[in-house]
Amino acid sequence: MPVARLLRHKIAPRVSPNKTWEGAIGGCLTTTALFVWLAPYFTPLRDLPVLLLIGGVLPMLGFLGDITMSAIKRDLGVKDASNLLPGHGGILDRVDSLTFTAPWYFHMLAIFALQRF
Repeated sequence: MPVARLLRHKIAPRVSPNKTWEGAIGGCLTTTALFVWLAPYFTPLRDLPVLLLIGGVLPMLGFLGDITMSAIKRDLGVKDASNLLPGHGGILDRVDSLTFTAPWYFHMLAIFALQRF
């Protein structure tokens, strides 16, 4: 059996057959590292524990948003959410991870970055 085949453990094969645990873990680690490195330059966040918390949770929530929208589309029998971006599953597939990440990130910024009155 080829090594590449051994390294592909599917997360939710009935909902999204191409998503693997290896890809999800690699994506989470990469996103966390990039967030910790770049957030101090682009956001008011500075504390390392806060950066690790937000950077670690955001990719997991993004994955949950993606898999949730995939499950909804599968239940409805819809392959693509629109034809705006042909071959890409529609515009919803480009922003589905934001359904969970955007509200959470907004609240984290409100908690950790806004000055208290």
